[in-house]
Amino acid sequence: MVVGDFAIETETLVVGAGPGGYVAAIRAAQLGQKVTIVEKGNLGGVCLNVGCIPSKALISAGHRYEIATHSQDMGIFAENVKVDFSKVQEWKAGVVKKLTSGVEGLLKGNKVEIVRGEAYFVDENTVRVMTENSAQTYKFKNAIIATGSRPIELPTFKFSKRVLDSTGALNLPEIPKSMVVIGGGYIGTELGTAYANFGTKITILEGADEILSGFEKQMSAVVRRRLKKKGVDVFTNALAKGVEEREDGVTVTFEVNGETKTIDAEYVLVTVGRRPNTEEMGLEQIGIKMTERGLIEIDKQCRTSVPNIYAIGDVVAGPPLAHKASYEGKIAAEAIAGHPSEIDYLAIPAVVFSDPECASVGYFEKQAIEEGIDVITAKFPFGANGRALALNEADGFLKLVLTKDDGVIIGAQIVGPNASDMIAELGLAIEAGMTAEDIAMTIHAHPTLGEITMEAAEVALGSPIHIINK
Repeated sequence: MVVGDFAIETETLVVGAGPGGYVAAIRAAQLGQKVTIVEKGNLGGVCLNVGCIPSKALISAGHRYEIATHSQDMGIFAENVKVDFSKVQEWKAGVVKKLTSGVEGLLKGNKVEIVRGEAYFVDENTVRVMTENSAQTYKFKNAIIATGSRPIELPTFKFSKRVLDSTGALNLPEIPKSMVVIGGGYIGTELGTAYANFGTKITILEGADEILSGFEKQMSAVVRRRLKKKGVDVFTNALAKGVEEREDGVTVTFEVNGETKTIDAEYVLVTVGRRPNTEEMGLEQIGIKMTERGLIEIDKQCRTSVPNIYAIGDVVAGPPLAHKASYEGKIAAEAIAGHPSEIDYLAIPAVVFSDPECASVGYFEKQAIEEGIDVITAKFPFGANGRALALNEADGFLKLVLTKDDGVIIGAQIVGPNASDMIAELGLAIEAGMTAEDIAMTIHAHPTLGEITMEAAEVALGSPIHIINK
């Protein structure tokens, strides 16, 4: 058969093989569908290749270096600690390769056909998949769009050798002496922290009145204090105006409190959000409704305005989280199979791998009050936990948001070590409709950070053991 002569038929076509797309493809295959997945880049998408995984690897390496050089409080004095950054990058690449090759194995093991190329929708049942040298038509019964997002580029900060997006920052050949980070959200804070741990002089410029604006100010304040200890300068309510590039660095101009300032650095990292990849796919011509921001409108089953085409992940509304995309991918695959599955975002966690980590699930206190829910809150500090003290990580707290009348847990926020892992128990508690009593009566191993969850539940019940009940 000559490539492009005849349409190849499939039941479910998935466009994009990131954490949303490949999960959707596998789940659809498990449900008995003949599945084809189309990917123009590397399997695993942004998350595995240039996002979640490599950034956490870099953060982990930076944290190891910081511990090696800053453990004097514990009586540990290290001399001549060196970083071979090329080796760090090699190790990081190895982690990525292991996971991406694993994704390929999982897809093949579930009999999902992998097609390389760029998809263009011809009509509601047809796409053309194009490469540099060929084009092939595919006919499908249902399709799932999971094409993800890309960093927003500011007109006054065009990406270049010295003006970096998150991908560029992850792949620097050596540790920079200095870096300006524009945007104090989760990406800017994470990468800024990682390089600060390696010794880079970091300056963060944030337009809002606090970094990590998606979290409560009490939480971001803990992170900001730790950043200050690392020598990081944070300017809030700051407007980045422009950049002058040189062969060996940049000069960034910004405005804060009505005053114009400049700062020199080797690099500037721009992390001001992400834009959905929904252009040049033919979506408009087949009648798929989108918002002004280019997000695809969906219903509770991830179905678009074209009934047999679904959309998940960063191309639909909501935070650009890998686990949100994976969750939506399962919902879409099950909806195609005729299951009554629907999306429910209440128990979806948000995590920032800052120092210390931040995590949240369910309602924030303010959000619950605004929605007319009568709530109480309970808080327990990491500083009163034996395991946290033994780790020399006593900053932070865990906060529960509960209904006032029956003590049902509807929200939780954590800032502290291992918050990213601890939040899972509270996500389960919300999903299962558990109460403070359910958590307090669950025996938690001692000494562990998990005890903090139990202690906060006891605070909610008015019977805390390890802090004074006020």
